[in-house]
Amino acid sequence: MALMPKRVKHRKFQRGKLKGKATRGNRVVFGDYGLQALERGRITAEQIEAGRLAVGHFLRHEGKLTIRIFPHRSVTAKPAETRMGKGKGEVAHWVASVKPGTILYEISGVPEELAVAALARVAHKMPVRTRLTHRRVQV
Repeated sequence: MALMPKRVKHRKFQRGKLKGKATRGNRVVFGDYGLQALERGRITAEQIEAGRLAVGHFLRHEGKLTIRIFPHRSVTAKPAETRMGKGKGEVAHWVASVKPGTILYEISGVPEELAVAALARVAHKMPVRTRLTHRRVQV
């Protein structure tokens, strides 16, 4: 089952703009290694789930995976071959809006080479360019 909110204040969103860089959620906090978005975009709930499954299969459920994004925004669509007008379409799917710098996934409890390989598999499933990062040591 794909991710979606239990309840929302507004069912339907306007597209809006996705400007700037991520100022929150841009550091590896819960794991040792993370996958960071390098460009802005919208990641669907199905793509997030595909990344989770890819890591689970590759690591055979060793270590801990943390998903740092959640699809809060709904995307609507009107049926095919429908005339213009008659209001906004129904909710088709849910997406997470991602800015450059956002951490998407984090992995802990596995060796570095395994984490790198697992996150590379996830990166292939993402619609935005990504890079591997690691936790910074506090001095």
